[in-house]
Amino acid sequence: MNKSFITNLLAACCVVIGFVFDQTIVLSVGLFALSGAVTNLLAIHMLFEKVPFLYGSGVIALKFESFKVAIRNLILTEFFSEHKIDKLLSKAQPTIDFESVIYKVDLNPAFDNLLVVIEQSQFGSMLAMFGGTEAVEPMREKFIEKMQSSLVQISDTDDFKILLSDMLTQGNNAESLHNTVLKLVDERLDELTPKMVKEIIQTMIREHLGWLVVWGGVFGGLFGLLAALI
Repeated sequence: MNKSFITNLLAACCVVIGFVFDQTIVLSVGLFALSGAVTNLLAIHMLFEKVPFLYGSGVIALKFESFKVAIRNLILTEFFSEHKIDKLLSKAQPTIDFESVIYKVDLNPAFDNLLVVIEQSQFGSMLAMFGGTEAVEPMREKFIEKMQSSLVQISDTDDFKILLSDMLTQGNNAESLHNTVLKLVDERLDELTPKMVKEIIQTMIREHLGWLVVWGGVFGGLFGLLAALI
């Protein structure tokens, strides 16, 4: 069910009914609700797509490099720091289950960094009009699940396993392995395109941002009712 479409349809119906039957209150509620819902719908669209003549639109593509840096820092700091690699090497295990480690790591800081990037972008002031970062807080759990899944997939690739096995068998130190992993991560991130990053983030949060349209219509309607009554 498309929440945004239904909200705009109901608001439009109120406008038509109010105009046809000369119902001032219904017309006012419909116009305010439609304006609130459409404005929020446009704001969501502007988050992902560049809109001509609208400054600050397409923030995901504009901040592509920032997202790549944030992902890189997360992987190298939380999973493959020299300290963590040194601890893994000291265990001298022939195989290492990264999946169990990944699902125990707190990825909330990664989500917080994402919110900071959005807040500091041109879209930040517009997002503040619709409740600020609290409006996208419901997507935190989904974001963490997607990040965990992506990291598990990376650690499960044949290239990564071969790399890790070679490093362990050759007795390389933590610093050497860290530098090798850093190179591998950079190579993988270089394969990302702005479109790929946009689609990943869009898939995770578009469903939750749909509620911005609903509440934009609801509060717009309430303001319209108040305007008509006074």
